[in-house]
Amino acid sequence: MNFSEDELLEAIRRVLSGAGPEVVVGPGDDAAVLAPLIGELLITTDVLVEGVHFERGLTSARDLGYKAVVVNLSDVAAMAGSPRAAVCALTLSDGPDVAWTMELFGGMREACDEHALWLVGGDLSRGGVTSIAVTVTGEVAPGHAVLRSGAKPGDRLVVTGSLGGSAAGLRASKDRRSWSEDERDAIRRHFRPSARVGEAKVLARLGATAMMDVSDGLALDLSRLMSASGVGARLMLRDVPVHPAAMLDEALGGGEDYELLSALPDGAVDIARTELADAFGTPLAEIGVIAEGALVAVAGDGSERPLDPLGWDHFAR
Repeated sequence: MNFSEDELLEAIRRVLSGAGPEVVVGPGDDAAVLAPLIGELLITTDVLVEGVHFERGLTSARDLGYKAVVVNLSDVAAMAGSPRAAVCALTLSDGPDVAWTMELFGGMREACDEHALWLVGGDLSRGGVTSIAVTVTGEVAPGHAVLRSGAKPGDRLVVTGSLGGSAAGLRASKDRRSWSEDERDAIRRHFRPSARVGEAKVLARLGATAMMDVSDGLALDLSRLMSASGVGARLMLRDVPVHPAAMLDEALGGGEDYELLSALPDGAVDIARTELADAFGTPLAEIGVIAEGALVAVAGDGSERPLDPLGWDHFAR
């Protein structure tokens, strides 16, 4: 069955129907109209490109839509913000596959509903490759956004959850055999990551001096946080929370874990660990300390080496 662009857009609008009072005008006009914020505006965007970020044969449209929203929510969380509204620019490589597109937006709507986020518009086009570009706005109290640039020597490095699960899940999903429970969990983490929005607010309240989400691998993202803060760090390799299905290399450089990496004042770690476990069931691991000088990895035997900032780089040779 052939669908025109207007017919497909109308079908998408039906999937997205219903919004909160902060949405004055939703999908269907030239632009959305939102009520003014009380705090400061956050805005972030991410694009998922077929052949680079996903393969249709491995992921369902619904999981892909869910992930396209969550990766942006994770950026808002890393600033200790609350998500507010989103738009999506979808490019389809073939003619409009209506069933696939409806499932995609169904997954987006599911992720939005979990975080009281409204998908208020976007754009639809056709091109050489399928891509899903989502932009999310958020809100944070004035002066309370947690940046990458505030870590100080003596702060403790912490990370939520476990690392390497996404890379291990992608690896397992390509192996057509029966999977262990740990591998099934890793596969879920790859295709349906979590955004630590509530956890980030706890860390911010307890004095987080710097924070970011681990999207490109712990080693690379930690090096970015250190560079922004103008400090070094000692990373205790034995304390890195490696997912049971993953290897240490996947935890350090696998990417797409979307856990929170944060610097906390000395003395706040135990309180944060207890609060995250009680409120969200999310573990918090202390993995090192902010220091002067270089970024080094400390092995279990106490030996040290420079930590290579390996991870996902779109333009690496």
